[in-house]
Amino acid sequence: MLSTNPFAEISTIISPDMMQGYVILMILLVVAGTILDMMHKQSAKYFFENAQRAQKSAKRTLAGGEKASLAIKTVTNEVLTSSEFKSTRRRISHLLTMYGFVVFVASTAVLIFGYATEANAGIWPVLWHLGAISLCLGGYWFWFSIRVDVASEGVRWYNFNGRGDIFILGLIITPTFALLWSFFGTGADILFVLFILSATVLFGTVYWSKFAHMFFKPAAAYQKKCIKADGSRENLPDEYDLTDPATQQRFPDIPEYMGTNPPNMGAGINREPPRHF
Repeated sequence: MLSTNPFAEISTIISPDMMQGYVILMILLVVAGTILDMMHKQSAKYFFENAQRAQKSAKRTLAGGEKASLAIKTVTNEVLTSSEFKSTRRRISHLLTMYGFVVFVASTAVLIFGYATEANAGIWPVLWHLGAISLCLGGYWFWFSIRVDVASEGVRWYNFNGRGDIFILGLIITPTFALLWSFFGTGADILFVLFILSATVLFGTVYWSKFAHMFFKPAAAYQKKCIKADGSRENLPDEYDLTDPATQQRFPDIPEYMGTNPPNMGAGINREPPRHF
């Protein structure tokens, strides 16, 4: 099953040109939805205005090499490894979902545009199935375990938050029907239809879902690193070493309110799991 191109059999019913046209249509829907989202939320305008404000209050000018280094750190940390997640299981779930989605979508495009009528398409069918499996693992883990925190929030798995959940549901349902359709093969046309419908919902609702955030997240993370490096800090107060005698002399009430060793004030809200719902 894993090494068989699932699109080869359906090509006897649906021409490769139609399948390729559908993929192109989905790409156009993503582009259009992202542009409309940017226009509606004015996220791009906010991003550039915020960058200009930060530049005016910057304490130093970043060199080209330093900016390139920050861009590389953004790609390796926030994009490729999702290091901003402090929860290990949230991070693993996100990585499974992200890499599964990328591999699943990329291999789908390769199979449809390059091997639409060939049952044996090398490594690409394997990647298609593994991407779908990874996407399901990460997505279902998030939906049934991470998103649902009955103890602290009372959110159950069947609670659907309309536009807020349409993105993750699309990410879960699309590869699920894709795997079922590939597994059952002949006679599973209804599963193929459901696969196409769920994919259409996923890519066609970008304007209303959180799909577009994946394009803004790297840019926002990069800008945050630049703001911290040039000292502008988005007009926030400077960071101080609270154990430094000079800082405590400048702010003599620090020991009174925060103790003699402020960085080690205890577990705080992490002292116990949330069991007070």
